[in-house]
Amino acid sequence: MENIKSYKDLNVWQKAVELVKEIYLLTKEFPKDEQFTLINQMRRSAISIPSNISEGKARGHRREYVQFLYVALGSCAELETQIIISKELSYITTETKDLLLEKIGYISRMLRNLIKGINNYKPTTQNL
Repeated sequence: MENIKSYKDLNVWQKAVELVKEIYLLTKEFPKDEQFTLINQMRRSAISIPSNISEGKARGHRREYVQFLYVALGSCAELETQIIISKELSYITTETKDLLLEKIGYISRMLRNLIKGINNYKPTTQNL
């Protein structure tokens, strides 16, 4: 834990930012009438993931950090649902859906492991 100086050092944050870029590129191809509905929701959910990771890290308190990581985890679930809906509406292919759900699943596992690590972290006098 002590090696992480910034949220930018977190692999989960980096992966989440990559996902945001993918969602933006993907939703550019959606029908224009989805601009203020599904496109907006998907982009907001995607952006919420790295944003909550960074905000939680910046708070400086473990309890708040974990709370923000849970919000990021919730945003992963929202985005999964929106991707499934996008497939049901034939806006994306099955392959694209599966690839994105796999990436979100990976980020979700990373978040759960980070939460577990933070909750189990016991500082010693060496790293105070």
